[in-house]
Amino acid sequence: MKILLIRHGETTGDVEDRYGGAYDDHLTEKGHEQLKRTAQELAGRQVDTIFVSSLLRARESADIINETLQTCIEVLDGLRERNYGVLGGLTKADALERYPEAVALHADPANTDPEGESQVDFSERVLSTFASIQKSGYDSVVILSHGGPIKTIMRHLNMPIPDSIGDGGIVEV
Repeated sequence: MKILLIRHGETTGDVEDRYGGAYDDHLTEKGHEQLKRTAQELAGRQVDTIFVSSLLRARESADIINETLQTCIEVLDGLRERNYGVLGGLTKADALERYPEAVALHADPANTDPEGESQVDFSERVLSTFASIQKSGYDSVVILSHGGPIKTIMRHLNMPIPDSIGDGGIVEV
């Protein structure tokens, strides 16, 4: 199976310097343009389906790519970003003011943010979803998700992990 891992485009939360995670935000105009370029890179490729996170920024990104690919889209909760609990969606300045201890804990991904998802639970969720995708019987798929799930899949496949995955970035597996 050929798998293309794609990160969503720039979001309003990126511009506003918010903690991401499992909250919904929209793509910016720049994010739309990034995904249009990503779609152009994919033009002419045969893709059987796009598996996409249920979060809005990923679904918007999948819709843009699918204008070019014209394939099926399957929304999967298991591809959502990690839930950062009380920090999710807050600006980093506001989070530091309201939850300084949580911000300090968040610096180490092995810690669980208050009311958030543990790294172990997050990884198990993503990898369980990835295993079901691998068993889907498709020849070529796109997984459109977030930095955390993409890095989790890459780590699972013993691939080198970049410091960051660019908006609209493609990693071929």
